[in-house]
Amino acid sequence: MLYRRFGRTNWKVSEIGYGMWGLAGWKGSIPDEIDRSLTRSVELGCNFFDTAWAYAEGKSEQILGKLLKRYPEKKLYVATKIPAKNFKWPSKPTYKLAECFPASHIIEYTEKSLKNLNVECIDLQQFHVWEDGWSNHDEWKTAIEKLKKDGKVKHFGVSVNRWEPDNVLNTLQTGYIDAVQVIYNIFDQNPEDNLFPLCRQLDIGVIARVPFDEGTLTGTLTKDTVFPEGDWRATYFVPENLIPSVEHADALKPLVPKNMSMPEMALRFILCNEDVHTIIPGMRTLKHAEANIATSDGKKLEESLRLKLKDHRWDRTPTEWSQ
Repeated sequence: MLYRRFGRTNWKVSEIGYGMWGLAGWKGSIPDEIDRSLTRSVELGCNFFDTAWAYAEGKSEQILGKLLKRYPEKKLYVATKIPAKNFKWPSKPTYKLAECFPASHIIEYTEKSLKNLNVECIDLQQFHVWEDGWSNHDEWKTAIEKLKKDGKVKHFGVSVNRWEPDNVLNTLQTGYIDAVQVIYNIFDQNPEDNLFPLCRQLDIGVIARVPFDEGTLTGTLTKDTVFPEGDWRATYFVPENLIPSVEHADALKPLVPKNMSMPEMALRFILCNEDVHTIIPGMRTLKHAEANIATSDGKKLEESLRLKLKDHRWDRTPTEWSQ
């Protein structure tokens, strides 16, 4: 495992972090397999774990808390998220700050996360949705100041809404935010336009989420794929999304090098970008944890391939199903 400096926090975080959304509340999650995957990831050098209260109402946080307890001698960075008070994803420009993140709610859910994680201080607390129109409001800043002063949170971040990487630029300028989590992959390259340059200028940590485009970039989906009832992906991969997603993935298949899988190519594409400090793929199985972490070996994609992949940028805008 290789490590990168996480912006002005000065943390050295693993290039491959651990996305913990699918570890609780998803059908098909097997607790023993999840435990083996988490344990192996720590053994292989993963030190950045991203969870949220909204992942099964704190159950994912509790899983991480148990992992931390098993490794008291290791520094494992904990990143979690505060849900919006209205519990709606994503936020919309019409939502008021008071509907989503009043100070009392920020503090209340930070306390809930502290209890679930069984820690006294959270390394990175993030807003799970965001609207840049809230940047000039004082209430969320007051809550941040209090939680930092009380020693309950070290740094704050924002998880940017899907396909809205510019919906945080003014907020970053306030100086209150030390990290940004954003969708970035072979298809979703638009954070490179404005978000990444600003993060570089302000020395803000960057977390790349959804590296496999919710599964499209594994190359395993077909136009006939059906997800089980209760699986979040069943509501995301509606026909108007599934069909073009598979077509875009199929167009990539001829580019996958011999002895490399499409998921590996997808991760290595992201690792080519030094503006990204850690990637957080979901890893519910031991096999996936080992395969994903193995890409952090310093070997870059050939430049000719990287440039070809750049041509597969797919600009999308939020819809009712994009969540």
